[in-house]
Amino acid sequence: MIEAQNKLVHKFGFWFAFVAFVASAGYDIVQLLQIAGILKPPLDAVLIYAFSLGIPIPFLLAMVALHYSVPHDKKIWTHAALLFTVIYTTYVVLNYTVQLATVIPASLAGTLDAIRILDQTPHSLFWDIDALGYIFLALATLFASFSFSNQGFERWVKWFFMANFIVTPLIGFVYFYPTFSYGLLLLATPWIITASGSMLVLALFFKRQIM
Repeated sequence: MIEAQNKLVHKFGFWFAFVAFVASAGYDIVQLLQIAGILKPPLDAVLIYAFSLGIPIPFLLAMVALHYSVPHDKKIWTHAALLFTVIYTTYVVLNYTVQLATVIPASLAGTLDAIRILDQTPHSLFWDIDALGYIFLALATLFASFSFSNQGFERWVKWFFMANFIVTPLIGFVYFYPTFSYGLLLLATPWIITASGSMLVLALFFKRQIM
């Protein structure tokens, strides 16, 4: 009975971590295509926000599964990570829903001036909300990293999660530097590897528990 429950938890974690990885990888590709000038408005924004919206809830559910997968003495770390993930999810789901459902349609209709405060532009209200979201995601991966051992495959998960936190100052610099540019955005490129990599290795961690 317990073994069957554990298998269910691991399957649950695998699929949601995998969905989060696919969404994250999709975001990475679209972001690079936008920087390269291949994707143009409004399609670039629609795809960026759509893929971004596909990350937080699956990742949150994967973290729930992680909390139920670790030994009791490690649950303090996953519990803290889960709380930070909830904060991350709240911030970014709010932001991306507003951008997709309100800001982009208003922009296409020529009525954006009436709701300009909602537009995520550099150093705007929703720009800061987005930044806070990814800072809390980094804190979530940092605390979750302490629930993994430094042996075997868990070591990969541990260090990918830690690496995702380590690159956070670059994210903060990009978001809060007084002048934004695409050149500045390239400084955050390591996040593409650490964030998507974290979700991939988490999915593989669960997959290995099922086998």
